[in-house]
Amino acid sequence: MATDADDVTTSITRKGRLTAAEWRSVLYFTLHGFGFLGSTLLITWGLFFLFFLAIGGFSFDGFIHQLNNFTTRYVAADQARTGAFLNIFAIAHMILSAAIITFRRDRILPDRTQEGTRDHG
Repeated sequence: MATDADDVTTSITRKGRLTAAEWRSVLYFTLHGFGFLGSTLLITWGLFFLFFLAIGGFSFDGFIHQLNNFTTRYVAADQARTGAFLNIFAIAHMILSAAIITFRRDRILPDRTQEGTRDHG
């Protein structure tokens, strides 16, 4: 049983270039992958927003006060504290992203049934 990846590899070695249908498949997969990564990034940023909203008492005024407190302390910090914060932020971002990707793992690959219906239209 051959897969689409085997077909692409065979066509590259056989003809030296991809056909239009193969390019569509590659571009569709690439666009879907960037969409998945972009939506994961936006969800992660939304969780950071929700965190500041939660510690602000779920009010806009509390949210703005928390952001003001955070930015005042960040701007006043020396380089060592700023670097430590960036490390903590990067680790938290990776943990949240990994959790979101785990919850959305069924969406990583495109749905092959939908792609097949588009080619016939």
